Amino acid sequence: MKRNKKPKLLGRYIVADPRICHGKPTFRGTRIFVADVLEQVASGMAWEAIIEEWNGNITKKAIAEAVLLKAHEVKT
Repeated sequence: MKRNKKPKLLGRYIVADPRICHGKPTFRGTRIFVADVLEQVASGMAWEAIIEEWNGNITKKAIAEAVLLKAHEVKT
């Protein structure tokens, strides 16, 4: 069976690309795992601090999208 090697867009800012980070969801154009950022959000870290920690490579809109996607995942 041939594996799909195409990136899967999960949103405007989030992608799962089998060629990057073993296909785990990352923020587009980065190797920042969505799960890592969601852990920081869950711990109560301010979004501005999260953005600073990732050297501005993600935005508030990207974090918001990750939270919304996770919320949708939990509902289903």
